[in-house]
Amino acid sequence: MPHTLRYPPGSPLRARLVARGLALALALPLCASLWGCAGAAPPAPVQGPATPEAAPHASTCPAELAHLARCLAGRDSAGAYYLIALPQQWNGHLVLHAHGGPALGAPKMERSVEDLERWAIMVRAGYAWAGSTFRQGGVEVRAAAEDTERLRQIFVRHVAQPQRTILHGQSWGASVASKGAEMFQTTADGKRPYDAVLLTSGVLAGGTRSYDFRTDLRVVYQYLCNNHPRPNEAQYPLNIGLPADAAMTQADLAARVNECLALNKPAAERTPEQQRKVKTIVDVIRIPASSIQGHMNWATFHFRDVVQHRTGGASPFGNRGVQYRGSPDDAALNAAVLRYRADPAAVARFAQDTDLTGRIPVPVLTVKGVDDPTAFVELDAAFRATMAQGGSADRLVQTFTQHNTHSYLSDPTYPTLMTALLRWVDKGDKPTPEGIARQCAGMEALFGKGCAFLPGYAPAALNTRVADRERP
Repeated sequence: MPHTLRYPPGSPLRARLVARGLALALALPLCASLWGCAGAAPPAPVQGPATPEAAPHASTCPAELAHLARCLAGRDSAGAYYLIALPQQWNGHLVLHAHGGPALGAPKMERSVEDLERWAIMVRAGYAWAGSTFRQGGVEVRAAAEDTERLRQIFVRHVAQPQRTILHGQSWGASVASKGAEMFQTTADGKRPYDAVLLTSGVLAGGTRSYDFRTDLRVVYQYLCNNHPRPNEAQYPLNIGLPADAAMTQADLAARVNECLALNKPAAERTPEQQRKVKTIVDVIRIPASSIQGHMNWATFHFRDVVQHRTGGASPFGNRGVQYRGSPDDAALNAAVLRYRADPAAVARFAQDTDLTGRIPVPVLTVKGVDDPTAFVELDAAFRATMAQGGSADRLVQTFTQHNTHSYLSDPTYPTLMTALLRWVDKGDKPTPEGIARQCAGMEALFGKGCAFLPGYAPAALNTRVADRERP
């Protein structure tokens, strides 16, 4: 998702928040054998890197942090770039960040710079921050979790030993952070690498379920528009995203989508036919019109990445058994829409990499805007069920806010969650949604308005939002 600064550089509000941000101070049952219950081997202890990691070098911080922190940068032995920010008035805690996306293509340092700019609130609140680009683009969760853990080891070896390390996952990175917390549970000397996990706007139902609606989007879009692919072009199963050798770009796809739906125009300037098709997609897939293009990109280019590079050329995505509802003529839609069966071997491979077990041994705190257009709030209901199945229900607290954004909620939201999470770790004071909502009001004095917690909210099951389907 594109990032824009919440407060323009040089504005009085930004200057006040930056100046005051650093003043923030922290005022503040499993089975007898978990792994025997699950029938799986326990995670291996975290080992030191096989290749010695070079020390990071001094780097220029983003402009808004230049006078508050020093920055370090480097490239790890696997090829991932990373960026570290250490506040001048460090509170001793590290936020280890797993970014969203994921981007496709080779890693670029610019990604970590963008992430630090977006999450500058953490540094302003006194936390050290470290983020990796990951060694590669594309949908590979375990590798990204390994890259994140490698960065933690670099920080400990070459920068400092933090008092507490909070693993923070945003969007798709919430899946990475959750997987990392499952994979890396003890270090070689018997300590925990992560003290707690913060998951924000997370994609948390695992790859085999989180992306079902994008398969539905592709087939409903094709039913309505029939231009991706066009009738005179080579046909291919839509659940592979795009053929491996296809030369289509995101600009090409946007042109086709606008040709059919005119998403680049205000609703009032669309033809009645275009607006009817947009409304059908909105009503059937249950996404806002503003996010159709983004999800079409995912269902095209990221699906191709999964199929070609992660699941051996077969698709883990299917829509057999789905009953689509909400169109002007559901019977006609269900009779004509293309149907695909997910390949069982592809599903197994994708699940092994992206699905979660819920076996997380440390406190986990989540936040999600109830109108998140990218990661549905119902995904959090699936995550709660996963944590319960993994024996970790008591280590999960979920919070929800009255926001309709995905990439960033508000400045006071995140320091509030960090404070509550650290109090849970240090004092055993498990937070409640009601308490977090109250605490956020105090953060507004430091970080500006933006608290919108809904302490009484509970999401519905995922299948109330995305239809059930046949699964291998």
